[in-house]
Amino acid sequence: MGEVGSDLVTNKRVLAMRVPPNNGEGERGMRIFVSNGLTRVALWAVVGLAPGCVAGAAYAQAAPASSAATPAYEYFEAGNTTTLTSAKTSPGLMLMGGGREIDAAFKWFAQQAGHGHIVILAASGTDQLQKYVYGHVGGVSSVQTLVFHSRSAASDPRVLAIVRHADGIFIEGGDQAHYVNFWRGTPLNALLDASVREGKPLGGTSAGLAILGQWGYGALDGGSIKSNEALANPAGPAVTLVDQFINIPLLKGTITDTHFEQRGRLGRLLAFVARLAKDHHTAAITGLGVDQDSVLLVDANGHARFLSWHPDGHAWVVIPRKLREVEHAGGRAALDAFLRARVSAGKPLDLPGFEVVGIGAGSTLELPGYRITNPDFSRRIDVVGGTLRQVTSDSSARGAPKPKQGVKSPW
Repeated sequence: MGEVGSDLVTNKRVLAMRVPPNNGEGERGMRIFVSNGLTRVALWAVVGLAPGCVAGAAYAQAAPASSAATPAYEYFEAGNTTTLTSAKTSPGLMLMGGGREIDAAFKWFAQQAGHGHIVILAASGTDQLQKYVYGHVGGVSSVQTLVFHSRSAASDPRVLAIVRHADGIFIEGGDQAHYVNFWRGTPLNALLDASVREGKPLGGTSAGLAILGQWGYGALDGGSIKSNEALANPAGPAVTLVDQFINIPLLKGTITDTHFEQRGRLGRLLAFVARLAKDHHTAAITGLGVDQDSVLLVDANGHARFLSWHPDGHAWVVIPRKLREVEHAGGRAALDAFLRARVSAGKPLDLPGFEVVGIGAGSTLELPGYRITNPDFSRRIDVVGGTLRQVTSDSSARGAPKPKQGVKSPW
């Protein structure tokens, strides 16, 4: 079997340490790269090797050694990870739609974390966000980053200890299928739930936000489904929705989506809501989309405020108003009958009565009940043969467009 080493690299020297096999079990090697006071560690598992003592060490003039083994995870850190957190943590959600970070949002997140220890979770990339949070935003004792490359890392004792120690956890973007495949049902998944229960802040951007709702698009179809594809076959196999991944009471009954207007995702969110209503026999489902370069900050009481790089940026709330009316009038049986032919495999979505509300910088949103005041717009949208049609637009809302009766929506 192959051999796993452990290299500590400074500017010019490598401290090479051999870790011998033991009992034929999996072994985790380690590389630590130190540069400008920031530390990078890569750990990986190799079948056939096991934890053992350091047999010896020798200095040599060499570059960092490479390994044919795939890393189970990589670890980066900045700051003092052993400092006690003096301030109290406060519950909070930072729901980012992807794209550019907003300084005010991360400063708020640091405050919710008691200015203590932030842990960033990812499945790709390196420590760029860590450098931004620790070096630019500041106000925290440390920032640690874990980049996952396999499911085994989500049960690794070192990983679990780092996450358990966190005062706030933030999940990066990328491909949410990795998060579903690597984390769901693991000890790490349980720790994320525990962190929320303990009143610590949790945030996510792009794929990291996609998994925070009670339901989420898992992207398990091998791609990222587009609105026209989801509307054309909402009950088809490409609409891969997962549920009860991370349990966040303020997002109960919610499915999230990101990069919203920029990638034209209103159509697919309507399809997701319709599919969930049919599969779970309930209209108590709300879609929440967040535009790129934008964020919703939600405090412990569920009060959310919106920030964006764009003056016309929004968070989008999708309510299946017609379905709720049907369910209220006739219960589950009536809802199921209403949806039977309208959300069917191989057929386009045919469903009226969605309400779409835009949350802007001057709006207020209260979760989990989705009480909204001063929205930027409120629109009534029907889906006819897989095509969105804007039926009405509330012109009393700030920035609302004029009503377009029966005109096909550009989304």
